[in-house]
Amino acid sequence: MFVTYLRRELRRRMRQAIFIALGLALGIGLVITVVAASAGVSATQSTVLHSLYGVGTDVTVSQPPAAGSGGGPHFRIGGGSGSQPKSGTSFNRDVLIGAGLGTLKSSSVTTVAGLKDVSATAGALALSDVQLSGTIPSGGSGGGGPAAGSGGGSSSIKSSSFSVTGVDLATGSLGPLSSGTITSGRNFSAADSTANVAVVDSNYAKSQNLKTGSTFSVAGKKFTVVGIVKVAQASSAANAYIPLARAQSLAGMSNEVNTIYVSAASASDIPAVSGEISAALPKATVTTSANLASEVTGSLSSASSLANNLGRWLAVAVLVAAFCLASLLTVSAVSRRVREFGTLKALGWRSRRIIRQIMGEALAIGLVGGAAGVALGFGGAALVQALAPPMTATTQASGSTGAAGPGGAGGGFAHAAASATHTVSVHLTAPVTLDAVAAAVALALAGGLIAGSFGGWRAVRLRPAAALARVE
Repeated sequence: MFVTYLRRELRRRMRQAIFIALGLALGIGLVITVVAASAGVSATQSTVLHSLYGVGTDVTVSQPPAAGSGGGPHFRIGGGSGSQPKSGTSFNRDVLIGAGLGTLKSSSVTTVAGLKDVSATAGALALSDVQLSGTIPSGGSGGGGPAAGSGGGSSSIKSSSFSVTGVDLATGSLGPLSSGTITSGRNFSAADSTANVAVVDSNYAKSQNLKTGSTFSVAGKKFTVVGIVKVAQASSAANAYIPLARAQSLAGMSNEVNTIYVSAASASDIPAVSGEISAALPKATVTTSANLASEVTGSLSSASSLANNLGRWLAVAVLVAAFCLASLLTVSAVSRRVREFGTLKALGWRSRRIIRQIMGEALAIGLVGGAAGVALGFGGAALVQALAPPMTATTQASGSTGAAGPGGAGGGFAHAAASATHTVSVHLTAPVTLDAVAAAVALALAGGLIAGSFGGWRAVRLRPAAALARVE
C-alpha cells in the first residue's frame, strides 16, 4: 500500500517532484565539484612539492654556511706556488664546489636515523661543477687565480657551470632521485658506489646532447651516463646525479653531506621529528614540507585559497538554498493536499502514517536529486579539468623558515627552491572520490528528511473537519 500510494503520488505530481529534485541536484553537484577542485589543487601542490624534495620526504636538515665561508673558489691557476701566472698563460680548470650550504658530518645522518620517530634517512651533497678556461690577460690576478667576472681582462675568460648532486645509493626510496622516473638506461646500483657513472636530468641531457653511454666531465674526471631521469615539474632538479662517495672525493668533502632527507614514521610524527632533530643537531636548519608550501606562489596558490574559502562557502550557500527550496515546495504541496489528508484522517489514517507517507515521498525525491547531483558533480569536475587553464606555481624562498646562518642562507626545502627559482606550469585535476560520492548521498538523504519533516509537521496540524468542509 505504501509503495503503491508513493508511486501514484509522485507520478501525479511529476513536474513538482522533478523541480525539487533538480534543486537538490544543483546544490549537491556544486558541492562535489568544489570538493573535487579543492582536492585537485591540494594534489597538484603536493606534486610540485614532491618534485622539489623527493617523494616520501617529510623533513630536510641542512647547515647554514660558516661565517667567512662565502668567498669564491680558488682555481690555483698559478700552479699552487703562490706566484702570479704570466700574461698569455692558457688555463683550463674544472672543479666541484659547494652549492651555498654548510656541511654536516656523515655521522649526523646516522644520528638522525636513530631518533625515535624517524623511519628513514638519506644524506646528499648538492654541488656545482664550475669550469673556467681562457688566457691570462695583462695584469692577471695573483695568488688564487682569476675567477669569472673578476676585474680587468675577465672578458678573455670563459666560464660554465652545472649542478651536481651526490646520491646515497643505499637509500633509493628516499632522497633527491626518489621522485624521478628513469626514461632511458638504468638507475644506480650498489656496485656503482665508487664508479664514475652518472644519471642525468632529461632536460639537461637534451640541451647537451647526452644519452645513455655518453661521457661528460665532472671535476675533470670522465663520467659515463648510465641513465636519463625525468623529475615531474623538476624546478630544482640537479643537472646530474653521481654516487655520493665520488662526489665527496672529487669535492674534497670526505664524510660530509649538506642535506639530509628524513622520512617520519607517520604524518602525525612530523612535528615531533622536527623537534627531535633540532635537539640532536642544534645548529642545523630543520624544514618541513609544510614550511615550503607557504612559499609556493602564483595562480596555484590563488586557486588553493579560492577553493578552500570562497568556493566552499558558495557551495554551502547554494546547498542551504536548495534545502530551503525543497522544504518550501514540500510544505506548499502539503497545503494543496489539505482535502486529501483530511479525508484520509477521517477514514482512519493516523498522523504517523501520513507523516511516513510524506517522508517517503521526500526521501524518494531526495535520492533522485542525489543521483542527479552525483552526475552533475562528475560533469562539473570533468569541465574543471578540461577547461581550466594551466596554472603556475612559483617556487621561491621569500623567507627561510629556519634561522639563517651567518652566511645568510636558509636551508632544507627553502634552499632547494632558492637554488632554482622559477615558474612551472601545472595542469589542474579534479578527482571525484568515493568519499565525495558518499557525502552526496548523505546530503540527498538529509535534504529529503528536512523537506519531509517540514511537510509532515504541516500535515499533522490538519483537522479532518476543516478538510471535509472543503470537499466539493
